[in-house]
Amino acid sequence: MRYQSTTGLDHDQIRELVARVHQLVHSRQPPVGRPPLLGLYRQVQLTLVLLRQNLSQTVAADWFGVSQPTVSRVFRRITPLIEQALCLHTPPLPAALTGRVVLVDGTLIPTGNRAGHKHNYNGKRHKAGLGVQVLATLDGVLLDVAAPVAGRTHDRLAFTEAGYDTLPADTPTIGDLGYQGTPAIRPRRKRPGHKTHTPEDEVWNTGIKQIRWAVEQAISHLKNWKILATGYRARLAELPDIIRIVATLEYYRLGWQPL
Repeated sequence: MRYQSTTGLDHDQIRELVARVHQLVHSRQPPVGRPPLLGLYRQVQLTLVLLRQNLSQTVAADWFGVSQPTVSRVFRRITPLIEQALCLHTPPLPAALTGRVVLVDGTLIPTGNRAGHKHNYNGKRHKAGLGVQVLATLDGVLLDVAAPVAGRTHDRLAFTEAGYDTLPADTPTIGDLGYQGTPAIRPRRKRPGHKTHTPEDEVWNTGIKQIRWAVEQAISHLKNWKILATGYRARLAELPDIIRIVATLEYYRLGWQPL
C-alpha cells in the first residue's frame, strides 16, 4: 500500500500513531476474549483510509477482508483514540499566532440534504453542509479549524462565533470581502458613485489577492481528507467530532510538535 497517498500519513507517522494508540488501549485494560480479526496496526490503517478516501464501509470491508459491521466497529473505536493520541499536536492558540500574519477563510463541509436541517443549505454554494472557519500562515500551513456552524451562516458571523474577533491586536488577520464588519483586513469595495476602483485601491486589492492563495491551499490540503470534501454520509451529530479529528491528523501530518 502506498501509505502517504492512501492514508495521508507516511510509514513512520503511522507507526508512531499506532504506538501511541497501543499505549492508550493497554493502559485501560488488558485484552480479553478472542483476538480481533484485524490487529491494531490494520485497525488504525483502516480508519485512516476511511477518513482519507471517504470509502463506503462495504468497499473498505472488501479491501481489508472483513465484514461491514466490523469496519463500523473499528472506525467508531479507533477515531476517538487517534484524537487522544495526537491531541498535543494541535497548535496552541493564541501562542501559535504570536508574531504571525494570519489568513482566514471559510469552507463548506458537504453533507447532502438532511430532513429537518434546512438551515444547513448554503445559497452561495448551492449545497447543504456545515461551515468552518480556517486560519493559515502566509506559506499555507494550517493553524486552526474552528467548530462548525450551520451552512447558511455568513462568514462575518462565523468569524465572530469562532472567537477570531478577539485575536491579539498584534496578529493581523487577512480575509476576503465576506469579512466586512470584522477586524480582518480585507479588499476594498468600489467607492460610492464610482464604477471602478481608484489606483490606490487596485494596488491594495492586488496585494491581498497575491497572498490569499495560502489559506486556499491550506483548505485544499485539509480537504484531501475526502470525508470532508466528497460528501459526509454518517450521522450529522457526529460530524463536528470528525472535523476535529481530521484537523488533528492534518496538524500531525504537517509536523506540529507538542510544546
